[in-house]
Order: sequence, then C-alpha cells, then structure tokens
Amino acid sequence: MMLLAIKLLLAPGFVVGASVIARRFGPRVGGLIAGLPVVAGPILLAYALAHGRAFAAGAAAGTLLGLVSLVAFVVVYARLAGRLSWGASMLAGWLAFALATVAFSALSVGAGEALAIAGAGLLVGLASLPRPGSGERLQWTPPAWDLPLRAGCALALVLALTAIAGWLGPRLSGLLAPFPIIATVLATFTHAQRGTDELLRLLRGLVSGFGAFAVFCFTLALSLRRLDTASAFALATALALLTQVGALLLAGAGGSAVAGSPIRLWSGLGAGRPGGRRPR
Repeated sequence: MMLLAIKLLLAPGFVVGASVIARRFGPRVGGLIAGLPVVAGPILLAYALAHGRAFAAGAAAGTLLGLVSLVAFVVVYARLAGRLSWGASMLAGWLAFALATVAFSALSVGAGEALAIAGAGLLVGLASLPRPGSGERLQWTPPAWDLPLRAGCALALVLALTAIAGWLGPRLSGLLAPFPIIATVLATFTHAQRGTDELLRLLRGLVSGFGAFAVFCFTLALSLRRLDTASAFALATALALLTQVGALLLAGAGGSAVAGSPIRLWSGLGAGRPGGRRPR
C-alpha cells in the first residue's frame, strides 16, 4: 500500500506544487524549485521498496549521469526555442536526452565519478543557455485543466518507469529516472503561453536548481548502503533542501528584479501571504 501511495500521490503532488510556485513567484523561482528531484526522488524510493536498498543505491548513482541527459534536454530546448515551436523544441530536447542516455548506458563509474561528471555537465549547461531579454513580462491565466494534466503526466512517468525497472537493472533505471517530465511540462507551457524570454528564465533557474538534485542522488548512492531506507532518504532530502535554500538566497542576493523573486518567496511563505504582499 505504501508503494502504491508513492506512485499515485507523491510525485504528482510535487509536480502540482512546483507548478503553483512557478505561477505565483515567477519562472525563475519555479525553475529553481522544479530542480529538486520531485519525480526522480519518489521513483528511487519506489525502487528501494520494490527491489531493495542496493538496487536503489545503484540507480541513484546512475541518476547522477542521467542528470547530464536532463541538462542536454534543457540546453537543446533553450537553443531552439527562439526559432522553433514548443512542439519541435520539445522533440529535439527529448532526442538529446535519449542520445545522452544511450551514451551513458555504456559507462560504468562509481558515485564519486558520477558526481564529478554531473557537476561538469551542470556548469557546461549553464554556460550554454541563452540569456533572456529584459522585455515586459506577459500576464496570463492558466486553463482549468492545466494542473490535472501536469499531475497526470507525472503519474504516467512514475508508473511506467517503476514497472520496467526490474527488467532494466539499477544503472539503466537510474539513467531514465531523470526523464524530463517536469522540465517538459513547465517548458512547453511557459514557451506557449509566456514566450521565449520567460522560458529562458525558467530553464536557467531549473539548471541552477539541479545542484540540489545531484546532492540528493549522491547522498542516496552512499547512504543506502549503510543506513535504512527511511534514514537515507531523510538525510538526502535534508541536504538537498539545504542546498536549494542556499541557491535561492544566492539568487536573491543578485539584486535584479528577477533575482529578487527568491527573497519574496521566502518572505511570502513566512508571512503566509503570496509574494510577501502587505495587507491593505
């Protein structure tokens, strides 16, 4: 029953939460929050419950390499978004993810080497992203089916990946765990509804947030071999959240209007009001 609850509730709930934050606090903050392992984390937990801690530890190390494939999706989408439609950009990004996954499937490295490769991939990815313009931001009202569709996509991914994990083995299962379901949904909706500049802000925040993703997976790859499942995931989650808080504070220290959004996020959450608005 716990495994079923993880599949049906946890990952879709995270997707909805990240989407709501992106709406309320802007694409850059939404991207930073979405950089957390909100889909891969529940998938790895499902692996641990269904196949054991050793399997999940191997999958977590593979997920570090899969993170580079996820960055490849983001970079290819961003580079093409100004010239192509959201659909064509999405398909090209998926192809980049698939090619990177095939390349990494032949590579067998330890958790430390995988972390180094993931870190290098994040730095190259950030340097490769186009910078957004400074034009006026568009106002938009999302359709009623927006959040249910995002949740449904996350659910479909988790069910599919956990179903085939036993056939693929831990390394390939880990490579596929970061499949860009959240990145795809946020990118395509932002691209179609708010334009290329807002999309680039989202994707830049997303890649900036992947550092917490890497910390989470690296911690799991080590701790699952020494701790019980609950303790390992609690430790990995705590370290990932601390990393993401640091990223939000560093972004907020930038001083620009866009970078100020993380500060408004934390003040707004602390005050119980969106964006920290003062009551009238």
